[in-house]
Amino acid sequence: MRQAIGWGLLVALASPLYAGPLAADTLYRFIDEDGTVHFSNVPSDPRYVAVRKLRTRVVATRRWGPRNITAYDDIIRDHAVDHGLPAALVKAVIAAESNFDPRARSPKGAQGLMQLMPQTAAYLGVHDAYSVEQNVRGGSRYLAEMLDRFGGDWKRALAAYNAGPEAVDRYQGIPPYRETQEYVRRVMSYYRRYHEEFAR
Repeated sequence: MRQAIGWGLLVALASPLYAGPLAADTLYRFIDEDGTVHFSNVPSDPRYVAVRKLRTRVVATRRWGPRNITAYDDIIRDHAVDHGLPAALVKAVIAAESNFDPRARSPKGAQGLMQLMPQTAAYLGVHDAYSVEQNVRGGSRYLAEMLDRFGGDWKRALAAYNAGPEAVDRYQGIPPYRETQEYVRRVMSYYRRYHEEFAR
């Protein structure tokens, strides 16, 4: 019987790039038709069943990308243009939010490539947050709204995308949350990387 470990669990257990304190999480498992046992702390298949709690670390930086990170470039470009956004910025948010996994789901319930919360998705008219087309359309619209709200300030808009616009209003800038501050830095780093790709 073979064993397969999900990407999120593998990084949490094996990566030397740790940041933040230990956090409780749940280990899930399922056995596929070939007899392979799959483990993950981010269940992306309805066959996953909770096995036990485990201790993981929050990873601040991801170095392992999907096989083809350009797979959604045309969709990203179309919706970025529709909402007056640089395509590289939308792609950078996707990289930071889901690492290009359209089935990603956070412990808090955020879904899809741009990690839309259900109430935000409903507000944006996204009926299926796991649809690449709908998710990128809705996420691009929301990012554009945050940029409008914060006068085109990219860093405040990104902080609002991560922590909510109320938090940015409350602190009159990027909130003093380690996660949000790291998120803004990470998105800007991804943006610089992807800018040249879309400029070609």
